[in-house]
Amino acid sequence: MQTAYTVLILLMLVGVSRLIGRVVPLPLPLVQIAAGALLAWPTLGLHVALDPELFLFLFLPPLLFSDGWRMPKREFWHLRGPILTLAVGLVLFTVVGAGYFIHWLLPGVPLPVAFALAAVLSPTDAVAVSAISRNRLPAPLMHILQGEALMNDASGLVTFKFALVAAVTGVFSLANASLTFVLVAVGGLTVGVALSWLVGRMRAWMIARGWDDPATHVVFMLLLPFAAYVLAERMEVSGILSAVAAGMMQSWLDLLPRQTNTRLLNRSVWSLLEFAFNGLIFLLLGLQLPDIIKAVASHETSLWPTLLYRGLDVVAIFLVLLVLRFVWVQSIWRLSILLRRWRGKAELTRVPSARSCWLLTVGGVRGAVTLAGVMSVPMLMGASAFPERDLLIFIAAGVILLSLIAACIALPLLLRGIEASPDDKRRNEVRDAWRKTAEAAIHALETEEVNPQDAAQSALAAELKARIMSEYRHQLEVFNDSAEAQALAFQMDLLERRLRLKALRAQRLELYSLSRHHQIGDDVLREVLGELDLSEAKLGRVN
Repeated sequence: MQTAYTVLILLMLVGVSRLIGRVVPLPLPLVQIAAGALLAWPTLGLHVALDPELFLFLFLPPLLFSDGWRMPKREFWHLRGPILTLAVGLVLFTVVGAGYFIHWLLPGVPLPVAFALAAVLSPTDAVAVSAISRNRLPAPLMHILQGEALMNDASGLVTFKFALVAAVTGVFSLANASLTFVLVAVGGLTVGVALSWLVGRMRAWMIARGWDDPATHVVFMLLLPFAAYVLAERMEVSGILSAVAAGMMQSWLDLLPRQTNTRLLNRSVWSLLEFAFNGLIFLLLGLQLPDIIKAVASHETSLWPTLLYRGLDVVAIFLVLLVLRFVWVQSIWRLSILLRRWRGKAELTRVPSARSCWLLTVGGVRGAVTLAGVMSVPMLMGASAFPERDLLIFIAAGVILLSLIAACIALPLLLRGIEASPDDKRRNEVRDAWRKTAEAAIHALETEEVNPQDAAQSALAAELKARIMSEYRHQLEVFNDSAEAQALAFQMDLLERRLRLKALRAQRLELYSLSRHHQIGDDVLREVLGELDLSEAKLGRVN
């Protein structure tokens, strides 16, 4: 029962931390870390023992799957060059540069272990950056950070696992490791895509036979990342890349017909799951902080001087990571400009501003994946304890905190003077999509032939078609190119939504009254209430 109580307390804290984050002007991850540390204070004394393998398996597959699902595919392909140079090239650059620096700074950490720590410090967290910047980052930079976070989760953790194997076995060959890396990566991607495709085909087969219960399909989606991860690991390829590929593939398969209710439920469930798992990871970091601090200082005679020196080590490693990232961003950006000029595209190039480079640099916030990875370091290496495991976790936790704090301070300063302008391209695409779909709907209704049995039914059918087409013509007016027509149409649309919302709330109150007076049963109440809630959700927020 103690485990169940602990899980319930942590889930409650995840929800409470979100409410606190709306009042306290701090990023949600920092609030959750502080809440976990407070809960682990000796007076409260909540202690959670973590199994490294279970921690990696429980948290990483669904988070990586969700990232792959959410990533805009068109933007990812358009910005594939910058994304891949950051997600693969920068990871390797960081592993080598930061790995040698960590080994030089901390001679007690073997070089393969230092490479492993540098690899696990490579993944970034675009969700934290979005929360800190409050969606004020320019869209291309945000898309680059999202794509980088998606891909370097995989590349960083795969490199981390190779470095751990080298640390445990003491054997490393660059040629063999490079070939194995390619095989493991391609194999993981193949397994994820194939399994996701098979699940999509199975769901389509079920839907064709009328087995379209949303809850059943959502359960399959919840199990898919774990299945992709386990199957890939059993085949000795990358389970991490398999989970990412399964998510990206499933975002296409999510467009199956007759799946409207499943999509609504699926998005809600995954939003909840992603929020809960991210929150739990940062809460667990806070809960582990006292034990991490005690473990780091356990072999020393005094606590505070040891913490001071270790804190300075963390600051030095964080600054090196920051410098390496800035140097890579500047170098690659300028190299891409030279290549474009060499290919005769000088008119499309421009020298990157220092602000853009620093936004990409400071935007490399470390987060949940780094913590999940470092927590998965094994307790033992052979018959002895893994070298400096507590120190590795302490450094990773410190770098996460410093990167969050640095982003909280630097991003608002760098974004000063940049107005949060709307994405005009996206807005125009939305308008075109609504206009074209409305025109298609009107055309389909105009060409629809109704064969009523008598004149009364013919008149009724004509009236219904006219009523439905009038709604689509209203949509066309809303997305008319004239600014005056748009303003008038939006005012009418807002007034209509307010009136509809008032009517829906009156319906709901009457429904509650019928239930209180036992004029309808609970099953009828749930069914009608669900329809009213869905209708209100379609209206959106009305100010």
